[in-house]
Amino acid sequence: MRLIAVAGLALLLLAGCARKPAETTPQAWLKPGVRITLPAPGITPSFNQQQLLTGTFKGKKQSLLVLLSADDKQLTLAGLSAVGIRLFRVSYDQSGIHTEQSVMLPEMPPASQVLADIMLSHWPIAAWQPRLPAGWTLNDSGDRRQLRDNHGELITEIRYLQRGTQRQPVSIQQFAFGYQIIIQNLDS
Repeated sequence: MRLIAVAGLALLLLAGCARKPAETTPQAWLKPGVRITLPAPGITPSFNQQQLLTGTFKGKKQSLLVLLSADDKQLTLAGLSAVGIRLFRVSYDQSGIHTEQSVMLPEMPPASQVLADIMLSHWPIAAWQPRLPAGWTLNDSGDRRQLRDNHGELITEIRYLQRGTQRQPVSIQQFAFGYQIIIQNLDS
C-alpha cells in the first residue's frame, strides 16, 4: 500500500491520468511483492468528510485538501487546490475505479493505492479478512488498527480519534513503503 507517498499525495496519486478507463479489478500493494484485490466499494453507514491530508515521504511534506464521500454503492475522493479548484477525482463503484485529473500533478501512486489506504482505515475488518494473504492479520486494539504480515511484522498502523459514536482515522503509518499521512478532519 504505497498509499499516498505524501499526505496530500494520497490523493494526488491521480496524477498522470487525465481520464482513464475504469480499472475493473482494483488491486493494491500491501508491501513489495504482495498484492491483493480491494474489498467491494460500498459501506454503511455512509459518510462525507472534508480533510486536510499532510503526507511525509523521504523527509518531504506535502498537504492537500480532499473531499471524501462513501455510501453503499461507491467511494469518491476529490482533491482541491488551496483556492478550491478541483485537481482530480477518483471514484470506485461496481464497474471499477474511474479517475479524472484537471491539473497536471507530480507523479503519484496509482488510484488503487490511495483507495486501499482509505478503505483500510474505514472499512470493517470483516471486509478485509477474506482478501488478506494467508497468515496476515488485521486487528483493532483501542485507538489503533494494525496490519501485520505472515511473519508478524507491522506493515500499516492506523490511529483513530473517537468523536461521539464515530471512530475517525487521524494518521496512517505505512512501514513497508515508508510514508505517513496525518488526517485533519475539517468538518468538526
